[in-house]
Amino acid sequence: MKYAMITFVIALTLALTLFFFGFVRPNNPDIKEFTAHGIDVSHHQGFIDWPNVPKTMAPFVYIKSTEGGDWKDTRFKENWDGARGAGLKFGAYHFFTLCRDGKTQAKNFIDSVPRDKNALPPAIDLEYVGNCSVRPDKNKFLKDMDDFTFAITAHYGVQPILYITHEFYNDYLKDTNYATYPLWVRDVWFKPSIKDYPTMIYWQYADNGRLMGVNGSVDWNIQIK
Repeated sequence: MKYAMITFVIALTLALTLFFFGFVRPNNPDIKEFTAHGIDVSHHQGFIDWPNVPKTMAPFVYIKSTEGGDWKDTRFKENWDGARGAGLKFGAYHFFTLCRDGKTQAKNFIDSVPRDKNALPPAIDLEYVGNCSVRPDKNKFLKDMDDFTFAITAHYGVQPILYITHEFYNDYLKDTNYATYPLWVRDVWFKPSIKDYPTMIYWQYADNGRLMGVNGSVDWNIQIK
């Protein structure tokens, strides 16, 4: 019994280590089914050696630009220029906070992200992790989202993409007009269902990826359609 327990602990430790470093995953997508992979980055990755990021492994990248009404990512311009210069498809995303109004947040994003005809559509990060503790009622949230998306769409001339978790989507977006927006769904355990998210275009399937040119871990995404 003792040796069986020791064996179990060793096996579990090995499995968790391999998962932590991204060598094994419960939901690894079939590379034959999904050929377009990409990453999303922020200041958390530190310096990124963009010329050495392999375009064949990560042809597109989303870069954090802003958060809330006044926070700006300190490495946004460096990453924006680096990704563009490396020939990657590139876009910017904003972390939408639940304790600032939509107009103020839109201004923060617009002041930070230049218009570029070659850029991917702006993305809005909608999740609870790292967000304000306040939980506005649905009508208040939708009013702020309307203000934000109206300003963003008018300025960049394209409908934004919504990055969502299952919980946030079910609480605030399901059965609203935003369910028709292009969706970027996070699920690091299972493949999201097209039946549940008919407009899904990206799936974030890992937050512990490894890629040449990037220090430490990075989020992995695939293009659905």
